[in-house]
Amino acid sequence: MTGTVTTASWSAWSCTVSVSVPDAAALPTARNIVEADMRAMDDAASRFRTDSELSRVNAAPGRPHQVSALLAEAVGTAVEAARITDGLVDPTLGGRLADLGYDRDIRLIRDSRDRRDVRRRDRVAPAQPTTATWRDVVLDDRSLTVPVGLGLDLGATAKALTADRAADRASRRTGLPVLVAVGGDVAARGGGSWDVLVSELPGGPADQLLTTYDGGLATSSTLARRWVTDGEEAHHLLDPRTGCPVDGPWRTATVAAASCVAANTASTAALVLGRAAEVWLSVHGLPARLVGRDGTVLPLGGWPEEAAG
Repeated sequence: MTGTVTTASWSAWSCTVSVSVPDAAALPTARNIVEADMRAMDDAASRFRTDSELSRVNAAPGRPHQVSALLAEAVGTAVEAARITDGLVDPTLGGRLADLGYDRDIRLIRDSRDRRDVRRRDRVAPAQPTTATWRDVVLDDRSLTVPVGLGLDLGATAKALTADRAADRASRRTGLPVLVAVGGDVAARGGGSWDVLVSELPGGPADQLLTTYDGGLATSSTLARRWVTDGEEAHHLLDPRTGCPVDGPWRTATVAAASCVAANTASTAALVLGRAAEVWLSVHGLPARLVGRDGTVLPLGGWPEEAAG
């Protein structure tokens, strides 16, 4: 953005969170909004808290639950992402992720010496044989029913939804352009342009300086949230078709879209699709930056070429 930009950054949700505005006087208001929206989403949709709404729903599948407007919105957003991607971004893999050992905050997993000693089954039941799919999740206004044998995990979309909601609210409240970044999920609102550093790893070296405008930018990667369970390395991005961690040609995908949710949905789908991601992203008209396992960068859909270094 032209002129002076002031930014506040802090750690939450095992990632770096930041909010930027062009007026330092508005920064406390913008930060308060981001923090409040993150707390509300955590209360509603955390898979790692036994007292969250989502955990209570997951603990009693097969029957309707009256949920908050926020959880209903988060689930509706996740189901819509599944519909748009024909199930490539699947919100019903919570049980499978828990079965693989991702049953609590990634920092707690990494701090553990032996995953077999700390694996917990009380927050989302392990995956069980079932013919139900994400299409069988029933959301009728604020009545939510999760099929028996499935557990909701909204991680693929809830973080991006929070960034979108917070940026919207902060821009309206301050009357200024606002940029909100929650890890690799970035939302810009209120006009203007922003210089954003694209990086594969949180806190890692910047790979590219990009100018972005109102909308969203999201990076999904197999590099960041990794752990060892029963002697094998795993990561949090699962292929719904196999139930296993994605093992395709791309290690990172960054996508620009009209919203952060749309960008995150596409970046996640791209990693699941593998080679087919090039055509899928082209069909959807989405600029993207794909990074192969060997570090080779493939810009698509008008994504700016990187300066030779």
